[in-house]
This record gives sequence, structure tokens and C-alpha cells, in this order.
Amino acid sequence: MTFVKRYLIPRLISYFLVIWIGITVVFLIPRLTPNDPVMRMIGEMRGRGSTLEPGAMDGIIHDLTEMYGLEGSWLDQYGAFWGRLVHGDFGVSFFQFPARVSDLIANALPWTLGLLLTTTAISWILGNIIGGLAGYYTRRRWSRTLDTVAMVIRPLPYYIFAFGLLLLFAYVVRWFPITGGASLGAVPTFTWDYIKDVIWHSILPALSLTVLGGCVTFQTMKLLVQNVNAESFVQYAKLGGVTENRIVGKYIIRNAMLPQITGLALSLGQIFSGALITEIVFGYPGLGGLLFRAILNGDYNLIMGITILSIVGITTAILVVDLTYPLFDPRVRYI
Repeated sequence: MTFVKRYLIPRLISYFLVIWIGITVVFLIPRLTPNDPVMRMIGEMRGRGSTLEPGAMDGIIHDLTEMYGLEGSWLDQYGAFWGRLVHGDFGVSFFQFPARVSDLIANALPWTLGLLLTTTAISWILGNIIGGLAGYYTRRRWSRTLDTVAMVIRPLPYYIFAFGLLLLFAYVVRWFPITGGASLGAVPTFTWDYIKDVIWHSILPALSLTVLGGCVTFQTMKLLVQNVNAESFVQYAKLGGVTENRIVGKYIIRNAMLPQITGLALSLGQIFSGALITEIVFGYPGLGGLLFRAILNGDYNLIMGITILSIVGITTAILVVDLTYPLFDPRVRYI
């Protein structure tokens, strides 16, 4: 009961509070900008040569204002906004009218989700394993070499590293396609040929995220293992004749993994932003390209829909990691 009161309930309260604050900020920011999406669309209609009578124009403005959820005061809009949000309705897209935002996100989400989950799992697992071994065998030549490579790659921004991979492997060597998530004209089917084509197009985006994320995890894990290895209980185990494999696995790696689990939750936001940038560089058909086009065209509904989805997704992932943490650290159960 103490665990529920002092650990579970506060985290659930924080979870819903963060989501509410984040979504409220997303609602306010577009309305604080000087651009009016309705008048923008009217201007585009006039730019195409459309001529309407003043009465008809007023009717169009009223319909667009109601359609985009901009009718009434901010308080009225806020209430209507949450009413639509509860039902998963983000409205219609401005620049892909009359397509609904939820449909556009549903088409792009599987691409980003598949890329993000795969690269996060691979980079975190490999980074911890290799980093743990490099931290224990820190004087080996291969450990120093990997540490040097990680120090060079880690500070690079996602878009710089992704663009470098694109130039090298798509333009110079031409091993992989330049853009897209599948070959042009390929029909999505659950066949090995289509799956192989999707994997082939995703290798460069996945490689950029895996290498950068893995370097961060590698360096962090190496430092943690070095610190744990210097602890007194590890030295006592060595003097007591405990085998090296047991010391590395049971004493060092296991204790060094606890901060890494917390770090996984904290790094999800950075990984998500990196995935969006990488998708833009490689023209990957995920949320990144969709968000980029929405920003260029001032599509507030689509921007809000993707941002809200990222807030809920990242916050939920952090909550899941936080709630599973007691399984790895039994001390949390007795707080």
C-alpha cells in the first residue's frame, strides 16, 4: 500500500498533468501567432482567380471558421477543442483539404513507429552491451578505439550525420535509394518482396538513428561501469575469488543498468525529434515529412495533431519505463 501511495499515484498524477499542460500549450501557441488560417485560405482562393460576392465570401469565412474550430472566444474554442480531442478528432487539414488530420497521421504513424521502436531497441541494447564490456576492459585497444569513434560521432547533429550518410551511400556509392519508404509505384502488400523493399529503403534512416543513439548509450554505460568497477563491493568480490564472468554480469553490469533504464525514458524525447529530422532528410514517409509540410503551409490542425500525439506517446513511454523500474530495482518497492 505504501508503494501505491508514495510511488504509483504521484506518477499517475504527474502523467495526466504533463499531458494536460502540454496539450494546453499546443492549443495556445497557434492562436498567439499573427497568421489567420482562414484568411490565408481565402487569400489562396483569390490568388487562384476565384471571385465571389461579399455575401458568399462571408458565408465561406463562417464555414471555415467553424470547421477549423476557431469560432467563439478562446474559452469556447478550448472546450470544443477538448470535446473533439476526446473522440480523436483533430479536424481537417488546411493544405490537404478535405482530408482529416487523423487519417493523415494514421497513414504516416506506422512508418515512424516502426523506425523509432526498432532503432531505439537496437541502439540501447547494443550500446549497453558494448559499452559495459568497454568500461570493464577499459585498457584494451578496441575499447579505446570505440571510445574515440563515439567521441567523434556523438556531438554531430542528426541532420548532419544523416546527410553525410545520404551523400556517401546514396550518391557516391549508390548502395541504397535516395528517398522514400518504398520503390515508386510499389503497392503495399504483406509479401516478402514488399517487406524487403521497405527494409532496403529504411536502412540509411535507421543507421543514422542507431549509430548516434548507440554512441550516446555506449559512452554513458562505459562511464557507469568504470565507476561501479571502482566500488568497494566489487573489489571485495575480486579478493574473495568470485569468477570474473559473475562479477561482470551480476555485480557490475546489473548495477550500472539502473541509471540506463532511467536514461532510456529521458532520452525518448530526443530520439523522437531525431527521427523526425532524419525522415525529412531521407524523404521518409513518416510524421517528420508530414510535420515539415504542415509547418511550411501553416497547417495548424496538422501541427497540433502531430505534436499532441508526440506528447502523449513520449509521456506514456516514460510512464511505462517508470512503472517497470521497480522490477529492476527492488529497493523502490520499499520506499
